[in-house]
Amino acid sequence: MSSFVGVLVSDQWLQSQFTQVELRSLKSKFNSLRNQNGKVTVGDLPPLMAKLKAFSEMFNEDEIRRILDESDSDKSTEIDFEGFLRTYLNLQARDTTKLGSSKNSSSFLKATTTTLLHTIIESEKESYVAHINSYLRDDPFLKQFLPMDPATNALFDIAKDGVLLCKLINVAVPGTIDERAINTKRVLNPWERNENHTLCLNSAKAIGCTVVNIGTQDLVEGRPHLVLGLISQIIKIQLLADLNLRKTPQLVELVEESNDVEELIGLAPEKVLLKWMNFHLKKAGYKKPVTNFSSDLKDGEAYAYLLNVLAPEHCSPATLDAKDPAERANLVLEHAERMDCKRYLTPKDIVEGSPNLNLAFVAQIFHQRNGLSTDSKKISFAEMMTDDEQISREERCFRLWINSLGIASYVNNLFEDVRNGWTLLEVLDKVSPGSVNWKHATKPPIKMPFRKVENCNQVVRIGKQLKLSLVNVAGNDIVQGNKKLLLAFLWQLMRFNMLQLLKNLRSRFQGKEITDTNILDWANKKVKSTGRNSQMESFKDKNLSSGLFFLELLSAVEPRVVNWNLVTKGESDDEKKLNATYIISVARKLGCSIFLLPEDIMQVNQKMMLTLTAGIMYWSLQQQVEESESSLSPATATTPDASPAPSIDGEDESSLSPFPAIAAASPDASPAPSVNGEDEKSIVGESSLGEVSNLTLDDAASDTTVSSEVENKDTPQHIEP
Repeated sequence: MSSFVGVLVSDQWLQSQFTQVELRSLKSKFNSLRNQNGKVTVGDLPPLMAKLKAFSEMFNEDEIRRILDESDSDKSTEIDFEGFLRTYLNLQARDTTKLGSSKNSSSFLKATTTTLLHTIIESEKESYVAHINSYLRDDPFLKQFLPMDPATNALFDIAKDGVLLCKLINVAVPGTIDERAINTKRVLNPWERNENHTLCLNSAKAIGCTVVNIGTQDLVEGRPHLVLGLISQIIKIQLLADLNLRKTPQLVELVEESNDVEELIGLAPEKVLLKWMNFHLKKAGYKKPVTNFSSDLKDGEAYAYLLNVLAPEHCSPATLDAKDPAERANLVLEHAERMDCKRYLTPKDIVEGSPNLNLAFVAQIFHQRNGLSTDSKKISFAEMMTDDEQISREERCFRLWINSLGIASYVNNLFEDVRNGWTLLEVLDKVSPGSVNWKHATKPPIKMPFRKVENCNQVVRIGKQLKLSLVNVAGNDIVQGNKKLLLAFLWQLMRFNMLQLLKNLRSRFQGKEITDTNILDWANKKVKSTGRNSQMESFKDKNLSSGLFFLELLSAVEPRVVNWNLVTKGESDDEKKLNATYIISVARKLGCSIFLLPEDIMQVNQKMMLTLTAGIMYWSLQQQVEESESSLSPATATTPDASPAPSIDGEDESSLSPFPAIAAASPDASPAPSVNGEDEKSIVGESSLGEVSNLTLDDAASDTTVSSEVENKDTPQHIEP
């Protein structure tokens, strides 16, 4: 495998304005403009710029041409890549001015991982360093570097090898990364360092982080605003992990009527935290509701009341009597210290209303002492509201997949957050660009119920256009929150996305559609090519539970990635779990974006077996393209049609995507699939043998829906590998 090489720009300031993911994407688009002489002119830019997602909604081609004429009226003037980047930034500045303000993050989890914010807040950095020192200082490998001095930039230097970030993810969500897969030598070579960061980013996506605009090279360079943005998300996920009924059923005490339990289930973790805080403040006699973690907490009064009701043994009348907000904030933190609450903020942070640090502090108070009752009747009622294990795992998988697509909405609870139809329309627009008629869609908050039904009706209509199985399904079924229906629909959509991505790897070549059988055959032939005899009969082959086949497949596509000394025979449940955990981390270490759990491999969940195999296949095809394109001259690299047609079942597969990180993160880079009509009432299931079988949505929701023998030639369907 070729080692990772970042896109370098001679102007350091210009380089700092873009992530490596963005530079690779823009470089590819710039190269596509080169004429037969290998040159790009100013006149070539408007059509390309108008199609870029960053500008398509704000400027048309003529407007862009007029803007470019202001600086250079000669359209034949040659422009280099750096000039192209400066033009991009100029348009971006015009875009921001036109909007009236820069874009703001819509969710606390969508932290500062974009290039629009290049400053770091020192108090946040110091708090996160203190958090890392506290949780990782005893780690066998990291203790040689910790504790770090919060006043220095040691955090960004230590993060460059990727070990710290991987370990921090495991603190946030234990067991996410098999630490045997982390490269932990004292000095890592570039390939090993890149592996660690690839493992980190794919694992971060798998716990709910938004990492659309950050690449491995950004972490290798230790770019402060990106590293801190990622760390911020990881720590917040850790601190808010228990703010749901599954982990803390006592939260049911926050609702007075049983009808409100569903509303509580659908709340984002930070909203649950505010609801918990207001619940105790009301009991303490505090009159003002707290609606945010910033301005409402600046005077420190809410903290004083909250701590007095939770830990009256440590309270001091002086806290409420204090007239100066800074003095009161200091007394609040002393009270919290006596409760053994970690200090995430200073009195100054409270007075200035730091939202991230206040949220972290309130979450720590909740963990230390939530003050909720242990009423067994209420707890048992809350436990009845939670889903069974299988539904929970699938909900998690589809939720994380949706959040990895880079849409504007963030899904906290799948079954509640998609009922208004808007989020599903955003997903459909990513998976099949241009399929959504936004003029007929209503953006949340939606007060009129029929508007939600209209959104969901459009979701169903587009689903039928994409040949998904939606027999006797109406938009109202989604509004009502039918869980089986939603899981079945999202599985089909995820699978459509996956097969579409695989198809688009060779979209300009001759060839047939990609089917489940193609994926199965590819995997078996890959393993066989290494001299091994194991194979899988189908994606529900019980022999897959040992994990050995997938380890052999991973080793076949990249021999260096599997350490066979760590592999067990996969005979007992414990051995199977060790192998399954290792498989997931090794696949992510390669670059596969997957969302399954070890239990999915152990129990041979055929849906997840398909996604895992397709993810490995997608990565393997991309690598061959990278290697083949690196040997081409710039002129020929932009004319992939001159390449020989790939064989999907053979060993010479090729992909057209010169920047696989973008292809995986941005499905809208792919051409929209053709749609054949809108009125299908009964869409058939898929059969790789050419057979047609009618599938109900209940069938599609079960584990037996999609086997390797089930595939329809006319129905490409996808998952985000």
